Amino acid sequence: MPATSAGLLLFRDGAGGLEVFLVHPGGPFWARRDLGAWSLPKGETSAGEDLLCAAQRELQEETGFAVDGPAIALGSVRQKSGKIVHAWAVCADVDPAALRSNVFEVEWPRGSGARRAFPEVDRAAWFDVGEARRRILPAQEPFLDRLIEALRTGA
Repeated sequence: MPATSAGLLLFRDGAGGLEVFLVHPGGPFWARRDLGAWSLPKGETSAGEDLLCAAQRELQEETGFAVDGPAIALGSVRQKSGKIVHAWAVCADVDPAALRSNVFEVEWPRGSGARRAFPEVDRAAWFDVGEARRRILPAQEPFLDRLIEALRTGA
């Protein structure tokens, strides 16, 4: 059974139109990656856990933000790793400078025996849809299209 994650794609009406909130994963593996590395805030779910509740929990754990408001279902995608990601969009305006991420530990450098703590998310930003397409993990790009379609049709 593939791993399952749930996340929230925050959006707002910015100066130039629709903007989405993306996060950059922390840790040494992602440190030098940028384009195609950003994601919506998301995380793994537990068996039987309500997926929308998991998405809200993960947003708070990864960013420190709690948002309220109607959630637009964006469906799911399968990432290259096989992980299934379920997403919802919520209209909210958060300040990336106020980001507070939880941390994880990993042996680093590999094989050294030393363990280091890294933030799960090392930065966050608002992007217009064109820039978001350049930055988001390719498998998650359909969430942008689904958000645009939902907003266009009033879903």
